[in-house]
Amino acid sequence: MSLLLVSYLIMCQSCMTMRTSASKTKTFFQASKINYIDSTIVIGELKIHYIQTGLEDNPTLFFVHGSPGSWDNFKEYLKDTLLLKKYRMVAIDRPGFGYSNFGKSQNLYEQSIVIEEFITKINNNKNIYLIGHSYGGPTIVKMAIDKPNAYKQIIILAGSINPEVENTEKWRPFFMTKPFRYIVPGALKPANDELWWLKKDLINMKPNLYKITTDVIIIHGTKDELVPYSNVAFIEKEFINAKSIEVISIKNGNHFIPWENHETIRNKLLNLKE
Repeated sequence: MSLLLVSYLIMCQSCMTMRTSASKTKTFFQASKINYIDSTIVIGELKIHYIQTGLEDNPTLFFVHGSPGSWDNFKEYLKDTLLLKKYRMVAIDRPGFGYSNFGKSQNLYEQSIVIEEFITKINNNKNIYLIGHSYGGPTIVKMAIDKPNAYKQIIILAGSINPEVENTEKWRPFFMTKPFRYIVPGALKPANDELWWLKKDLINMKPNLYKITTDVIIIHGTKDELVPYSNVAFIEKEFINAKSIEVISIKNGNHFIPWENHETIRNKLLNLKE
């Protein structure tokens, strides 16, 4: 029985990783004849894995995935020939996901600090545009609060920003305690942790939303069942010092707009303010 339990725990941590191996990454980009960088930057005790495409001296589209997820959530954008002509594109594995200290959870504030430092290390002194989907939305908002002048625009894709509508499922703490957290498979473990902490993180972030002074684009599906569309009205109300706020509503769109509405989002990215 003990051997069976150990085998199950090992299997839990090896499945549901939701990440792409280096060999599959190579195959993906070679099929489109796209040059890319597959690398890691060390920040303190963390290793942040990322994929980069496009010319080094171009402005940067910086993609931040949701929960769970990894860089490959944006792989179709990274190989888009129109975007490649205009931008350097970087997609990371957030801390705890992909190949960035997989399985080790961090809250919103801890992650934003790490990602800000990552951007400092790759900065090419050209415009930086932050694109965050789902949990990546509040991540880039926190970054824009911390460094209001560092980013040209932030693009929030179905982002959870309003703490009042954030659903805190009561079962999540159960799977954060020993020994039960060890039965949560792969990337679902850090996802469970950070989603449980998120409501409190959003409550703490709300009083500082006035610090956002950059241009803001919101793209959200009107039928999003995971992150309510009401987040749009909340952002419009609370981002009182944003230089501008543009809303693109995806009629009947769900939470998975980065994949199901690729052309709409790609076209918007092609026409960002310079």
